[in-house]
Amino acid sequence: MTATLPEARRPPRIAPRERQRRSSRRAGRRNWAGGLAGWLWLVVVAVPLYWTLITSLKAQSRYYASNPLVPPGDPTLDNYRLVVESDFLRYLLNSVVVTAGAVVPAVVFSFMAAYAIVRGRHLRMLRAVNGLFLMGLAIPLQATVIPVYLIIIKLQLYDSLAALILPSIAFAIPLSVLVLANFVRDVPGELFDSMRVDGAGEWTTMWRLAAPLTRPAILTVTIFNALTIWNGFLLPLVLTQSPERRTLPLALWTFQGQYGVNVPAVLAAVVLTTLPVLVLYAFGRRQLLSGLTAGFSR
Repeated sequence: MTATLPEARRPPRIAPRERQRRSSRRAGRRNWAGGLAGWLWLVVVAVPLYWTLITSLKAQSRYYASNPLVPPGDPTLDNYRLVVESDFLRYLLNSVVVTAGAVVPAVVFSFMAAYAIVRGRHLRMLRAVNGLFLMGLAIPLQATVIPVYLIIIKLQLYDSLAALILPSIAFAIPLSVLVLANFVRDVPGELFDSMRVDGAGEWTTMWRLAAPLTRPAILTVTIFNALTIWNGFLLPLVLTQSPERRTLPLALWTFQGQYGVNVPAVLAAVVLTTLPVLVLYAFGRRQLLSGLTAGFSR
């Protein structure tokens, strides 16, 4: 006598027509509230940008006599010419020097620190160093203005570009170490072991193996730190005095006082100051967003 086991119950099969009907029903459920909120936010963001651009092309004599949101009938570049003739290129060069001089050392040092922390995580000293870096994330820039100012005075670096570069490096390191350490930690340990078997030292392994595999993270922290330092205002305001040492954000603030109520000239300076940031963000937007998301979610 044989007994047949009951067959496992299988989920009922859905006919192709029914599956298509359900898919169409789900596609028809549109999130109208979310779409409306998205369009409203687009208007909130786009209108000021549009107003800034068209106003920078208006003559000062026609600014108050026309509708602010109507494009100029006879656009002019006199405002941009006025800004460029007011040492704008000097301020641009200062911002480039400060940004490059702070970002490159900060990223290189952060990568080496992140590699040492991950590879030597069994050492108590390196764990303590990692804790110090994480503590740096909890200290805002505004809370350290007075100590930084006193240190710069003691070092006799006040009113120099070095006074802006050194603190910028220090404030860029904690977040960079956090992001880079998460990426280095995800590199398979077998790759490090194979490099060691081949006779490679730690220095060679770091630059020949870890650096290429963590390139997205390196680009992420580079772009993020460049944008942060480029837009910095507090440090140039406190640590510089002469007009020859001004960066673009500080120079933009002085343009407002220099031109008074010349709104088109001020907005022309805003457009010229924002252009390098827009170009950098346009080329590195995907790397910045994907790298930061992966760095904090792992």
